[in-house]
Amino acid sequence: MEQVIPALLLTLGEKMRIPVVIKKWFAWALLPNWALLLFWVLLPIWGCAPGRQGDSGLETWPEGKSPVEVGTRLAEDFLRSPHTLFGDRDTSRKPSYITYPDVCAWLGGLWFAQASGNPEMARRFEERFLPLLDTDKHLQPRPNHVDNNVFGAVPLELYLQTHKDTFLQMGLMYADTQWDLPTDPSPADEAWARQGFSWQTRVWIDDMFMITAVQAQAFRATGNPKYIDRAAREMVFYLDTIQLKNGLFYHSTEAPFIWGRGNGWMAAGTAELLRLLPRENPHFPRIMEGYQRMMKTLQEYQSESGMWRQIVDDPEAWEESSSTAMFTYAFITGVKNGWLDKETYGAAARKGWLALVSHLDEHDHITDVCAGTPIGKTREYYLDRPRITGDLHGQAPFLWCAVALLR
Repeated sequence: MEQVIPALLLTLGEKMRIPVVIKKWFAWALLPNWALLLFWVLLPIWGCAPGRQGDSGLETWPEGKSPVEVGTRLAEDFLRSPHTLFGDRDTSRKPSYITYPDVCAWLGGLWFAQASGNPEMARRFEERFLPLLDTDKHLQPRPNHVDNNVFGAVPLELYLQTHKDTFLQMGLMYADTQWDLPTDPSPADEAWARQGFSWQTRVWIDDMFMITAVQAQAFRATGNPKYIDRAAREMVFYLDTIQLKNGLFYHSTEAPFIWGRGNGWMAAGTAELLRLLPRENPHFPRIMEGYQRMMKTLQEYQSESGMWRQIVDDPEAWEESSSTAMFTYAFITGVKNGWLDKETYGAAARKGWLALVSHLDEHDHITDVCAGTPIGKTREYYLDRPRITGDLHGQAPFLWCAVALLR
């Protein structure tokens, strides 16, 4: 017995990744009540270690920083807020339709309510939507632009959670009109359609979340592979056309700057597509390769604080929250699904999450969110963009991170 117990403790120490000095000390400094000693000393060390084997550092959190606690704060903030104009909290600017930042936060809120097991919250998200079917019908976006059609992702999620056909029909209209030519197409629209792509194709990196989100939701709601297949084919086209050798993306061919949130849309879009794309799909390997190449470079550019920068590869650029949230979402999703090394990327995802939590103020608003950013011609243009607090461009992907941690 005196030989068996030390060997057992050494084996447990290996599995728990306890430092060798501690392992040997406990293995040989045995007391008659060694089992109690093991319970009170070794087990807490194992249970609290953020990088312990098997949990990727994404399972245990300090008080007040868990995905349920933080996600609830973000979701409740959205539920008590009015509709915004492109994510801006300025209530003097009334939207004429529901814009995509609200869609992204709404979708994240519905995901969170389900992932956290909160049916009462899910009901309130549905209630917020119901006026759009009646008194606020004028706020439904016209299905004529990639940033408008993403709206369909919300009624499709409502259908998945409530099984109400009204939501399904509305959501499918937005998914289908993203591919069906309008009555007055331009020559460019017709050219994209002839190639089998969405007529809304722009070859802007933002598109690869906007298109992916609504098409992936339509696939989830119907099981019809046409939705996920065309999203995958579109993604491969974008990867082949605009991805740089290091895996990242310029804001556009006219703007050779690796803008944070632009890359964030692509990171989140590829992660969400891969999460649902059947592995036997012929486009899966190419999309996975592009995703993993991007994640590798992003991990190298993460700052010591856990944040990413407004211009990802510029060490003098300011640390920006919406891109950090989107990259963190992509990392968490990759680790959880086994696409990324859990020690390397789990640690990076944990740093990203905790950094985001540190940017959440007492009003449940995240700070340092880049304002909406058209294509710019100079580095200074990107560095001088306004930093906004509480903008839904940042709130929404932060909420996605909470969901990803709970999945």
